[in-house]
Amino acid sequence: MSNPSEGGKIRKLWAREILDSRGFPTVEAEVWIEDERNPDRLVMGRAAVPSGASTGEGEALELRDGDAKRYLGKGVRKAVGHVRDQIAPALVGRAFSRQTLLDDGLMALDGTENKSKLGANAILAVSMAFARARAAAAGVPLYRSIAELMGSQGQTLPVPLMNVVNGGAHADNGLNLQEFMLVPLKFDRFSEALRAGTEVFHHLKKILKSRGLSTAVGDEGGFAPRFEGAQPHEQALNALTQAISDAGYKPGRDIFLALDCAASEFAERAPGSETQFVYKFEDRRLSAGEMAKVYAQWADTYPIVSIEDGLAEHDWAGWRELTDLMGRKCQLVGDDLFVTNPKFLQKGITGGVAISILIKLNQIGSVTETLETMRLAAQSSYSAIASHRSGETEDTFIADLAVGTDCGQIKTGSASRTDRIAKYNQLLRIEEELGEKARYSAFSAFPWLEGR
Repeated sequence: MSNPSEGGKIRKLWAREILDSRGFPTVEAEVWIEDERNPDRLVMGRAAVPSGASTGEGEALELRDGDAKRYLGKGVRKAVGHVRDQIAPALVGRAFSRQTLLDDGLMALDGTENKSKLGANAILAVSMAFARARAAAAGVPLYRSIAELMGSQGQTLPVPLMNVVNGGAHADNGLNLQEFMLVPLKFDRFSEALRAGTEVFHHLKKILKSRGLSTAVGDEGGFAPRFEGAQPHEQALNALTQAISDAGYKPGRDIFLALDCAASEFAERAPGSETQFVYKFEDRRLSAGEMAKVYAQWADTYPIVSIEDGLAEHDWAGWRELTDLMGRKCQLVGDDLFVTNPKFLQKGITGGVAISILIKLNQIGSVTETLETMRLAAQSSYSAIASHRSGETEDTFIADLAVGTDCGQIKTGSASRTDRIAKYNQLLRIEEELGEKARYSAFSAFPWLEGR
C-alpha cells in the first residue's frame, strides 16, 4: 500500500456553487490528481464547505457575493470564481508531496491573515478536496491519511455530543442557550453509544408531544420546543434526564448531558467597561461570576459533563473565573473563544482559560492549520471536539477527521436530518472497517468520571 505522504500531480481543479442544509449556497471543489500506483489514471477528491450561524469574530472570512437580488446576498460565485480563475491556474500541473505544501501555497496565494482575498470557503474547499484525492491516490481511507498527517493511530471512534434540543441562534423558541446535548459515555462501542443516544432522542419526542410542545426541529436536527413559564432551561434539562430514564438508561452513569451556551449571543459589555460583560439570561442581567454560578449549580443538579462557550468570546477575565470554578469537574470548551486558531488557543493555554477546544475546519480555513491547532491542544492537555456547523452538507470529512486525529469527541447534530446522519453513518462504516482495532475511549476527556 502506498504511503499517503507521497503525492501525484494535480491535473484538474474545479469548483461549483451548491446548497447547504439551510438552503444557502456554499462552495464545493473537485481535485483530480494522478494515481500513485498508475500515473495514467486520475483519482478525484470532492469536498463541500459548511457555514455557521453563530460565528466568532476571529473566524477566517467566508466570502459571500453580497448581491441582494440573488440568494439574499449569500451567493458564493466570487469564491467559486477564485477557485476556477486564480487557484486552479496556480496549482494545476504541479505535484504536492505533502498536504502542508498545498495549503502553504494556497495561503501564500491569498496573502491575508484571515483569507479575505480569496475567501476561506474557496481555500478550504480545495484543501479538503486535495486531502481526499491524496488518500484515494494512495489507496487508503481518508481517516488513515489524516492519521499519517497527524502522527496518530487513527483508531478512536469519537463520543457523539448529540444536539437534541435547539435554542439560541439555531431556533426561535426563547431559549438563550443554543444546544442541549446527549453524551452517551458508558458503552463499549460507538455504534452502541449512537443507538442509545438515538433511542433517547425518540423518547424525548414522546415526552414533548405528551406536554403539547412542538417537535419541529432546528438547524441541527434537535427539537425546538418553547418551554413556557419560569426556568425554561431547567425544564429542558429535566425533559432530557427523563428521556434518558424512559429509554432504559441511567442519567449520570450511562448517558450524560452537555451544553453549548453560545453566550456571545446574549452578552453585552457592561456600561463604561471594556473588560466586563453582562449576560441577559432569561429575565435577569447577570455578571460573568453570577453566570458561572448558574452553570455550577446546574452541574451539581444534572449530569452535565461539558459546557461550551459558557461566556462571551471577549470575556477573558470571566472565562478565567469560570475555569477556576468548574475546570476540574466539567469540560469547558472554547468555540467562539478560540475559533480553531492556534494563536487564540495559546492565549487560553497561557492564561489558564478553558480545558477544551471545538474544532471547525472553516473557522481557520485549511486542513493543515486545523491539524496544527489540534496538535497544540493535545500537547497542552486540552481535549478537542471535531464539529459540524449549523449550515451543513452531506460531506462527511469531519467524521474521518475525528477518527484520524484520535480526538475522541464529535459534534454533528441530532439523530435526524440527513446532513447530520451522514456523519454518523460514516463513523459506523469506519468502526466496521477497523474491526477489532476500533476503540471507544469514552472517558479520555472526562477522567473525573472514571469509576462511577
